[in-house]
Amino acid sequence: MVVQEEISMKDFEELIKIKEINLIDVREVHEFKAGHVKGAVNFPMSEFGAKYQELTKDEVYYFICRSGNRSGMICEFLNLQGYHGINVLGGMLEWTGEVV
Repeated sequence: MVVQEEISMKDFEELIKIKEINLIDVREVHEFKAGHVKGAVNFPMSEFGAKYQELTKDEVYYFICRSGNRSGMICEFLNLQGYHGINVLGGMLEWTGEVV
């Protein structure tokens, strides 16, 4: 069994101040365009099954969505495939930083 790795929003907000990370927003394109964390790459969940192999297994990826539910499912799936995904708990609903 693979244990899903998670990070609280508080810890995530501190982390991105001190370190460059791979942040993937799995919300749909229209949600992403309405506002996202600066530096995030949009990789919609609806396209994930066909495109996830574009990621590399030697990188750590942080995943965010609206609430943490979709990103959690993506992380669980990826971790079973041998990738390293970390779910950002609370998602954009709890994000207090700048939205671009």
